[in-house]
Amino acid sequence: MTIMRVNVSKTATVVVGAAALALALTACGQGGGATGGEARTLSAPPTSSVPHDTTPPATANTQDPQTTAPNSPASVRNKAGHAALCTSSELRLSLGHGDAAAGTQYRPLQFTNAGGAPCVIQGFPGVSYVTGDEGRQVGPAAERNGAKGPAITLNPGDVASADVGFVQVQNYDASACNPTEVRGLRVYPPQETQAMFVEAPGTGCDTGDLPGNQLTVSTIK
Repeated sequence: MTIMRVNVSKTATVVVGAAALALALTACGQGGGATGGEARTLSAPPTSSVPHDTTPPATANTQDPQTTAPNSPASVRNKAGHAALCTSSELRLSLGHGDAAAGTQYRPLQFTNAGGAPCVIQGFPGVSYVTGDEGRQVGPAAERNGAKGPAITLNPGDVASADVGFVQVQNYDASACNPTEVRGLRVYPPQETQAMFVEAPGTGCDTGDLPGNQLTVSTIK
């Protein structure tokens, strides 16, 4: 009988202990709902922030070369240590004196770097006669003469030139030439779409059916 009481007491003690533990867990469950939510909320950001912290740098590194290189070739050249191409806005244009030979006068068309940084110029300029205040082109543009030359780096103040040949159009038949007074030359530097102007009063042929050229131009050198 004593043993049975001991066993019953132990059983009761276990039951009572289990009941107390259940009550404690129930109380914790009812009072800790916000805490459990906060734990999930606090633990979620670290889990989601790890990919966000690592992914953007990879994306940025991939996009930067793709967006910078094609759209900014000048900046890429400058970063590589090379000067950018000369533009009309940084060049000053002039026409030097020249010599006449076989009915053609050759004069140097001079490009001066008036900007504040070195620039590169290469090839043939586009040259044509213009007349009137509106700058109407007279006759065909200058015919290229010779081969394309190497690239030339112009430091601020440096000058490069291309020889322009002015054919004596009086040598052409007037009916074929349609002689027209011109104000000067419209000039496009190589690889440039913004025109420049230099005074060169004279006479051009206002026709596209000349038996020869009225203007020739050599590569810039």
